[in-house]
Amino acid sequence: MNGFRSPGADGEAGADAANMSLVDHLVELRTRMLRALAGVLLVFLALSPFANQLYTTLAMPMLAELGGGSMIATEVAAPFLVPFKLTLFVAVAASAPWLFYQIWLFVAPGLYLHERRLVGPLIASSTLLFYLGMAFAYFLVFPLVFAFFTSVAPEGVTVMTDISRYLDFVMKIFLAFGLAFEVPIATFVVVRSGLISASALATKRPYIIVAAFVLGMLLTPPDVVSQLLLAVPMWVLFEVGLLLARLLPGTR
Repeated sequence: MNGFRSPGADGEAGADAANMSLVDHLVELRTRMLRALAGVLLVFLALSPFANQLYTTLAMPMLAELGGGSMIATEVAAPFLVPFKLTLFVAVAASAPWLFYQIWLFVAPGLYLHERRLVGPLIASSTLLFYLGMAFAYFLVFPLVFAFFTSVAPEGVTVMTDISRYLDFVMKIFLAFGLAFEVPIATFVVVRSGLISASALATKRPYIIVAAFVLGMLLTPPDVVSQLLLAVPMWVLFEVGLLLARLLPGTR
């Protein structure tokens, strides 16, 4: 049988995918990928004139701790390439709803009706939580971390951050906190899929807490402040996901 699956008890859900050949699926995949890339490209082109302003905004938490100082560029092409790289990152992040929508359009024909009703809200909430994670990093984590780094500099040492290294650092933090804020979704999906019950997962809480602090150590700079700022929210968000898994119908 060609396609993802045949229609089941949910009615005709999945029938469209069952009637599609492998070539049809590949053509559909190419179409969705092209439309996703086109969306990112349009956002990137719209943001390109503001590349330098975007970097200035990104650098504000660090510049605020330098006491009137400035950053430096140690590579010849860095003043052009670094804002360009940041603009591409922002374009992809801003296009996330469109990218997820294209993924949804591709997989929806192969899902049962009850799965379609669940995937839509999961995609929307995952996108929102990822944005909240990045906002948490920018408005709370960056000021605290940069204040700590500049305060521990030895006397007589002037802190002058390279713009390329700074961008790599903050992008890593953005991704770490964006992914960390997906913990409630991951917890809910694991319970809803039947891999483990909510009550059984609750008994694993000590291991989850240890794992959160280990990830905080691995994904953040080697300082206690940033590690705590990642590990504690992950733990709290795990509890939120566990609560949702217990309250919503279909899970226990």
